[in-house]
Amino acid sequence: MDNNITAPTSSDLFTDLPYLQLGGGFVIGLAVGYALKKSFKILILLLGLTLIGLFTLEHYHLITINDSGIEETVSAGTDTFKNIALFLKERLVSAGFAGGGSAVGGLLVGLKIG
Repeated sequence: MDNNITAPTSSDLFTDLPYLQLGGGFVIGLAVGYALKKSFKILILLLGLTLIGLFTLEHYHLITINDSGIEETVSAGTDTFKNIALFLKERLVSAGFAGGGSAVGGLLVGLKIG
């Protein structure tokens, strides 16, 4: 049995994380992209559960659903979400070229890993 094995210290744990060695703009973009993708997933989950509930109520003849109304509402919601995403991208770019470029890169990575 080897008794020379030592546990990593807290400073070793934080230096091994690749995102902590990047610039502030990248980390801000990463956080925004990650939160944006997670919020979109939650929005889609809630929309799906709501539609399942509405379709179930319609199946039992408790309500009548206007299909074109649902389609218009969902289209308006996706347009709003696109506008929010574009606003966040423009805000990150306006941080200046060096910070903005890395922030957009962080945003893309955050969208990928979110």
